[in-house]
This record gives sequence, structure tokens and C-alpha cells, in this order.
Amino acid sequence: MSGDAEELDSGFEAISSPESPAVAAMARDAVVAPVKPKSGRSALEDTLDDDDIEETIGERLWGLTEMFPETVRTLTSKLVHGTQSATCGAYGLSRTIVWIFFSSATILAAPVLFEAERVQVEEVSKQQQRQILLGPSAAIQK
Repeated sequence: MSGDAEELDSGFEAISSPESPAVAAMARDAVVAPVKPKSGRSALEDTLDDDDIEETIGERLWGLTEMFPETVRTLTSKLVHGTQSATCGAYGLSRTIVWIFFSSATILAAPVLFEAERVQVEEVSKQQQRQILLGPSAAIQK
């Protein structure tokens, strides 16, 4: 039984204890060497597989959908499509409302503006005519 216990022992306690002789021996013999990339590739590129590099974000997200139940995926899909169609509908409705408002305002306000301008031009014309006929003092009086 004690042989089985020794085989299962990972030796973690012996290494993690600061006063153990194993730690002192490892610290004494430890040599830290800089890691040099092979063939011009960085250490990060060496650790990545070619399959991971070619995977797009969309493919990764699509793969993550498999971890959710079908009801959650269906509900999420309906929610996204419903939101998209509601947004498109609201955009179309707002375009229609803005068109109706500005075209109606133009049709209703333009004649009023033109008539006000015409009245103002007639008034200036009458003042100029009075000034020519009666002199400068007659243009001030009404």
C-alpha cells in the first residue's frame, strides 16, 4: 500500500516547501536561457496551429451555437430577425412621414410666402411712386 502511495504522489509538496532540499537543489542548478524563435517565427506563431489561424470569427461563433439548446437558438434567431424587420419598417415609415411633412409644408407655406413678398413689393413701389410725385417728405407720411 505504501508503494501505491508513492506512485500517486506528484511530489508537489516536496517542491513547494521552501525549506526542502529539492527546492534548494533546483534553485542552485537552474539556468534560465532566452528562448529564441526558430526560422524567423515568433514563439506565439509556433504555438498556434494552422487550423486555428484559418478559422474566421464567424465560423467560431457558429461553432459556439452548438452549446446552446435548439429552443434558445430558435428564440434568438427570431428575436434578431424581428428586430431587423422592425428597424427596417420604422426606417421606411419615418421616410414616408418626413416626405409627407415637408411636401405638405412646401405646398401650404409657399403660397403664403409668395403673397407676403408680393404685398411687400407693392408697398415699396407705392412709396417710391409717392416720393417721385410729391417729394421726399411725402414718402414718410401715409
